[in-house]
Amino acid sequence: MKKTPLALAVAAVSLWAQSGIAANSDEALVVTANRVQQPVSSVLAPVDIITRDDIDRWQAKTLTDALRRLPGVDVSQSGGMGQVNTLYVRGTEARHTLVLIDGIPLAKPGITGVADYNQVPLSLVQRIEFIRGARSAVYGADAIGGVINIITQADHSVSKLQVGVGSNHYQQYDGALRQAVGKDTLVTVAGAFQDTKGFNVKPQSTYAVDSDRDGFRSKTFWAGVDHRFNEMISGFVRGYGYDNKSMYDAGYLNGGDIQQIYNHTWESGLAFKQGDYASQLTLSLQKYKDYNYASTQGLYRSGTTLDDMEQRNLQWGNSYRIGQGMISAGIDRQEQRLVSRDDYVSDRYKRTNTGYYLTGQQQFNDVTLEAALRGDDNNQFGWNTTWQTAAAWEFIPDYRATLSYATAFEAPTLGQMYGQQRLYIAASPDLNAEKSKQWEIGLEGLTGPVDWRLSAYQNKIDNLIDYSADATGIGRYYNIQAATIRGVEWTGSFDTGIFAHRITLGYLDARRDSDNEVLARRSKQQFKYQLDWTMFGLDIDVAWQYYGKGYYNNTNQYASEQRRMPSYSLVDLSASYPLTSRLTVRGRIANLFDKDYETVYGYPTAGREYYLSGIYSF
Repeated sequence: MKKTPLALAVAAVSLWAQSGIAANSDEALVVTANRVQQPVSSVLAPVDIITRDDIDRWQAKTLTDALRRLPGVDVSQSGGMGQVNTLYVRGTEARHTLVLIDGIPLAKPGITGVADYNQVPLSLVQRIEFIRGARSAVYGADAIGGVINIITQADHSVSKLQVGVGSNHYQQYDGALRQAVGKDTLVTVAGAFQDTKGFNVKPQSTYAVDSDRDGFRSKTFWAGVDHRFNEMISGFVRGYGYDNKSMYDAGYLNGGDIQQIYNHTWESGLAFKQGDYASQLTLSLQKYKDYNYASTQGLYRSGTTLDDMEQRNLQWGNSYRIGQGMISAGIDRQEQRLVSRDDYVSDRYKRTNTGYYLTGQQQFNDVTLEAALRGDDNNQFGWNTTWQTAAAWEFIPDYRATLSYATAFEAPTLGQMYGQQRLYIAASPDLNAEKSKQWEIGLEGLTGPVDWRLSAYQNKIDNLIDYSADATGIGRYYNIQAATIRGVEWTGSFDTGIFAHRITLGYLDARRDSDNEVLARRSKQQFKYQLDWTMFGLDIDVAWQYYGKGYYNNTNQYASEQRRMPSYSLVDLSASYPLTSRLTVRGRIANLFDKDYETVYGYPTAGREYYLSGIYSF
């Protein structure tokens, strides 16, 4: 029987008599876990934060550079900067991580449902919040493995100019002007340019056109106004756009070897706060065009393909603080339109989804309880209900045990359900959403100088979507697989004198249920170590990342056996020094020991690379 939003609300409210969040004004706040601002210590799921200062200190050049340092993250990249890269969180599929920009889902055109991290220029990013584990009960589809929230706005005045150069003819220019106008208005204008000639990502190709370098170019513009009308009401309006051009190898004569992306996003919102009640309404419009064409033909000539997508989002969220607690509820509305075409065929798709959610958290002395319930009404595959609950017990001061259970789902993409003629993919209108059930148990504490967390989890995913083609070459997507993922991770941070240490240990066992085969492109073990220190004004960062053995592929109709993926480790070294109070110079050596490795079979990755930049703040 189809459940109504009212029934969901009544069921969820019955879980709570009171709700509570411990507040600490001196502690970092996050908004991604439950869609309300709360201290990190009150979040019952593993959470990590990357600040703009972290990005600058690490001297990351892409979003993937920054994300791969996070616990539970495995990256698979087909070459260098701008090439196809996928990110796996805790062994789930790449499409199972929800990517948000300022709390709004990133548009994902195409047929795979995988977020393209090349879309998002790192110059836009002011902060990243990363929640590991299922979160569909809060956000809906895609949040099986975790949620990455990329935040583009800052709440303080700062202006800067940056110029950088590096290996493979890399160059970078960006600037931002963030200025207070009066006491109630903050105006931001920012722009960036990034370019590299890259390297040949498919050197074994026999086609002459593939013997060139595969470079990347990105141009970005961002502008916004934040204004406080009075003590209760504030609002914002902002817009940003970027033009990304990636060159890759076609593998055949006159094949597509350039991807051109145009993105334009407009957002506006109002926030109201009075006493214990807060409410926010946000509207967003994303327009995204993805061209693929042959360099031998040109963008507007024969052979060009286009995915033209428009995504509209409306979000209305409300929260109410009761005593020491918080409860929140809201509605999400999303409309997607996609046209996928080439010279001969054109497919048009449309999807709408309305989600209703209710979350709450309550603290009883040393025990904290949390729950969320959500219903999603989708015009393609109907109604989906997800829920989650968690409990934490601080059994002695500074030591806490947590236990959680969550359900989640992944919606089929438009192309998977309705086919894509230009790729010879037939419609599969009966596709079901992928669904998961996840348990997690955690133990965390502060032992001497070490702030640590130990987590063990199991994620059972059913209705996994797979692809196969018949003898005529016509492909189709099916719900034919299931997988079970088990893992253990430990994270810890501590200081020793001037040195700050950050350690991540991870073990993963991800297998198909049908034949117990290990899922491809996941490292069985991970070890990540980050060391930072400051001496005589010189800031130094050393990062060591080790990824254990895995497999490049899974067996299917095209491959009768799995190909082994060897382990590898990478070391990055960064340093910065303030020449004056306003001018800082920075240098970085990526892949310090020039490790030769692959994360996708047949696609070499960059060797040792050098970068140098200067930043002037005013």
